[in-house]
Amino acid sequence: MTTNIGMEQLIPLVNQLQDAFSHTGQQLNIDLPQIAVVGGQSAGKSSVLENFVGKDFLPRGSGIVTRRPLVLQLMTSKTGEWGEFLHCKGKKFTDFNEIRKEIEEETDRMTGSNKGISPIPINLRVHSPHVLNLTLVDLPGMTKVAVGDQPVDIEAQIREMILQFVTKENCLILAVSPANADLANSDALKMAKEVDPQGVRTIGVITKLDLMDEGTDAKQILENKLLPLRRGYIGVVNRSQKDIDGRKDIRAALGAEKRFFLSHPSYRHMAEKLGTPHLQKVLNQQLTNHIKDTLPTLQSKLQKQMMDMEKEVEEYKNYKPDDPGRKTKAMLQMIQAFNVSFEQLIEGTGASIDTLELSGGAKINRIFHERFPYELVKMEFDEQSLRKEISVVIQNIHAIRTGLFTPDTAFEEIVKSQIKKLKAPAIKCVDMVSTELMNVLRKCSEKMSRYPMLRDETDRVVSTHVRERESKTKQQVNLLMECELAYINTNHEDFIGFANASQKGVDRGTKKKSVGNQVIRKGWLNLHNVSFIKGSSKEFWFALSAEQLTWFKDDEEKDKKFILSLENIRLRDMEKGFMSSKFGFALYSTEQRNVYKDYRQLELSAETQDVVDSWKASFLRAGVYPERTSEIKDGESSGSPAASLDPQLERQVETIRNLVDSYMAIVNKTIRDLIPKIIMTIMINETKEFIKTEVLAHLYSTGNGTDLMEESADEAERRNTMLTMYHSLKDALKAMSEINTKTVHASLPPPVDNSWIHEESSPTHVPNGTSSSLSANRPPSSVRSSSPARRPPSRPAGAFSRSNVPGPPPSQAPSLPPPLMPTSAAPPIPNRPGSTRSAPSIPRRPAPGQRPTIPQRPT
Repeated sequence: MTTNIGMEQLIPLVNQLQDAFSHTGQQLNIDLPQIAVVGGQSAGKSSVLENFVGKDFLPRGSGIVTRRPLVLQLMTSKTGEWGEFLHCKGKKFTDFNEIRKEIEEETDRMTGSNKGISPIPINLRVHSPHVLNLTLVDLPGMTKVAVGDQPVDIEAQIREMILQFVTKENCLILAVSPANADLANSDALKMAKEVDPQGVRTIGVITKLDLMDEGTDAKQILENKLLPLRRGYIGVVNRSQKDIDGRKDIRAALGAEKRFFLSHPSYRHMAEKLGTPHLQKVLNQQLTNHIKDTLPTLQSKLQKQMMDMEKEVEEYKNYKPDDPGRKTKAMLQMIQAFNVSFEQLIEGTGASIDTLELSGGAKINRIFHERFPYELVKMEFDEQSLRKEISVVIQNIHAIRTGLFTPDTAFEEIVKSQIKKLKAPAIKCVDMVSTELMNVLRKCSEKMSRYPMLRDETDRVVSTHVRERESKTKQQVNLLMECELAYINTNHEDFIGFANASQKGVDRGTKKKSVGNQVIRKGWLNLHNVSFIKGSSKEFWFALSAEQLTWFKDDEEKDKKFILSLENIRLRDMEKGFMSSKFGFALYSTEQRNVYKDYRQLELSAETQDVVDSWKASFLRAGVYPERTSEIKDGESSGSPAASLDPQLERQVETIRNLVDSYMAIVNKTIRDLIPKIIMTIMINETKEFIKTEVLAHLYSTGNGTDLMEESADEAERRNTMLTMYHSLKDALKAMSEINTKTVHASLPPPVDNSWIHEESSPTHVPNGTSSSLSANRPPSSVRSSSPARRPPSRPAGAFSRSNVPGPPPSQAPSLPPPLMPTSAAPPIPNRPGSTRSAPSIPRRPAPGQRPTIPQRPT
């Protein structure tokens, strides 16, 4: 045992850290030293833990009883015995039956009563003068077959849960195995070998030594000569089920355990190294030494964790929840932070810029310059209906007159009817910006989550203002439309006028902007015309210019796959179901020709609707317009009954159509320019000014400023947990700095040959139903003699356990297991009685003439 007081004090500090880490909402990647108790069902794990405490407090029953990890923190106390749960802070349980009941109820609260399991631990701290400082984790017993209403995959679930604990480098493994079962098939040792192949963290515990068959023992196992572990084995004797049912006192059971080891001929020479008290001392020493071994790494991690918490804890150090001055200051800080956050998201300034997706001002900008223009172009008018409308208006204006000239009144009427149609996309643009603005406000108010009433009231005040600004913006949009309708400016410099209308033909279907052949956009898209399998696609790198669409194998643009000319190409939307979960669109030719191989349309898709909308806007710049509601087919205008047979009327319709197209281009340009300006002025800028200057006044006008600054229960608990964790980290680091690094403690034993633990371990057949005990006294097959020597007469039962026998009989000399510990030499094989020659390494068969007489069985 180490005598360093600082090391002894470190275990309680680690317990405090464990509590703090379990109760915080943060993800802390620090593996604190602890001991995980692993074993099969009914191996005696619960009894070992109860013996440590000296009380019955763990649930018992058939099947799987431990369904959640129990983090058991034993604390030495001189003021009495009690337990306390982390989830019941401040409540002391002096009745250990109540502790058992609380464990069962807390397990059911998390997992239900259908034998389900959960990896979320229950933290129990037991204070007692009869325990040493220890931290143990009681894990569910390993099982192989689901019983009753247990889940079918119960074995995999328990294994996964156990691995979550034992794979951590700072976790010691207490592998519990019963003595009345074959140790080579121990589930606990098998799992320990998987996660700790060098045996650095594994401690063996052998239970049920009193239940072994008569004449057998586990002496060589406990001496670490057979199936050795680097840290060795410790044997214990627990209460039997009859003792438990009869409420036998644990103190009496510990006395019986001591008497058992002192009186048993195989164990009395090492009785001081067996039993529950010795196991407690060893575990306390091993955990203390383990903490010291992991001290440098743990100290480094704790220092980093404390530095990460320093800034957040700084504001909590002098925190006074009921101080009115503090509440006023906190409100000012919250509103100021809200204002700064809103401006940063809209203007794109500040350090916390999102690197994963567009947000705030970037999304609003995309609405202004991509979504809104595309919505306007989607309002492209049906040519056939428009010409019919122009024809009807001209004829109605001429009435009974012949009409030698094209009436300008017809032009104004048609233009006004088309301007009215632009109102819908303009209002839709306002709605989209308003929605995004509300998202920005909600994101900014998340920083007020510690004051839920303040957050809700701020959201209400600002949202009300935004809705008012939205209504005012829509009124301004309506006013703009009324202004466009009020005066048709035929003297505009971009208007072609009547003089040029009859001569100027406008290709309205394939008109391109003057952007040259420069690259408009590049990016990844999924091409669906690459396989006959429905729904399959392949990703390519696309480059869009004003005249063509090219795609490549990758973004290095070395392997060109195809070039599509954009002449007479249109764009149509594709249903989301057709492209599986992706958002898509298609390109097709207005001349009914194939656009790619044998496909009439090129089907493209992207992961998000934003990417698709951005590509649509880029195609619009390249002159690729969206599909009309009704495309004019070849010969439709001439074959339609609605078409006029009057050549003069047809010329007038063409003139008006060209004038309408010219003037609507001017109106579109004006609308696209002014709508974003109106929205920016009335909705966004006024909202920014409102948040900066008036929100605080509105909050104070409610008259309950003190109530607004009430913390949420979660925030108060989080603050207390954060401070507890911070001080625990600080105390732990202080204790670590005061620890004498020269403390002498038991060093880790040297490695042993533990290759006997392997995946395919199979039970060793032992006659008469004897399992572990006999196999413990039998050497591995690799050291057995290969000669078919005759065996002497069988010895009476219990002969193997007599301590006064100097050695085994000659014919059984090969049966001695070779010592596997590398630090000790093999013991000499004893001579035959009455013989002076040295014992051979392998006994030889005697000559026929010298063969000894086999003694007769006594009568």
